[in-house]
Formats: sequence, C-alpha cells, structure tokens
Amino acid sequence: MTEERRVHLSRSAPPAYQALSAFSKTVGSLAAEGGIDARLKELVQIHTSQLNGCAYCVRVHVERAGKEGITPDVIAQLPVWRESGVFSERERAGLELAEAFVFIHEEGVPDDVYNRVGTILSEQEYVALSWILVSINAFNRIAIAGRYSVPPRDDLDGEDRDAASGAAW
Repeated sequence: MTEERRVHLSRSAPPAYQALSAFSKTVGSLAAEGGIDARLKELVQIHTSQLNGCAYCVRVHVERAGKEGITPDVIAQLPVWRESGVFSERERAGLELAEAFVFIHEEGVPDDVYNRVGTILSEQEYVALSWILVSINAFNRIAIAGRYSVPPRDDLDGEDRDAASGAAW
C-alpha cells in the first residue's frame, strides 16, 4: 500500500495556522473566564473529534484529558454518553451542544437543544463552550483534509510535535 501525500495545511501556510492557534488560545482564555473547566473542555473536544472522524485530534485531546485526570473509563463512555452515568448534567449539556455544532449544517442549533442547554449553562458558559466547539471543528477540518497521520503511540515521528505537546491549541 502506498502512502498518499496531501498538503499539510499547518506547514504550508504557517501564518494562517498561527492565526488559528492564536484564536484557539483566546478561546481557551474565554473558556477559563467563562467557567468551563478543563474536564468539560476536553470531553467536548474529544467527542466532537470522534463525531467528525478526526483521529488526529482525538489522540491529542485524549492525551490532554489524561493529564487532567480524566480516566480511560470516562473517555470510553463518550460515544454512549446518553446511556452512561459517568457524566454530570453540565457535561451532558456540553456533549449535546457539541453534537449540535458538528451537525450544524442540518438545522443549526435546534431550539430544543438550545433551550435545554440554556437551562443548565449560563449565557457566559454557553458562549465560551460554543467558541471551543467552533475552534475544535476548525482544527478537525484541517487534520481531516490533510489526512494527518496517526501512527502507533510509540512512534510520534509522523505527528505534528506542536499538537502532540499541546503547543498548537
């Protein structure tokens, strides 16, 4: 099997990637100020990346989640969060909103989702979480379009070291 070569957007247009990275850091500050804790932030980014099919970003955010003390059991429950008992009401609201942002092309954020999430999260939390979701969806699209490699964990040579270290976003 031959390896397909794709343009690596972050390397091919560093100023654009640096701008997105700076945007993401602004979003991270907004999230912290808005009361979005690291656990919720990582959970929604993993779930968004799973739904978008971005193995690259799943790996990056699972690694960060582990550093935040999120257990493999909790991460394994993300695809079945509605049936799982390991997520708080706030986390469930965040995961539901994450799904709405992934499938935003279908009907925007549906009124029932918006209203339900709005009874759980404050406006400031909703805004901060929404910007996190905008950011991770953008990163997912860059990695998916470029088919960024996801080698076995013991071989990070094929990965973008900035992303692996958390320096990119």
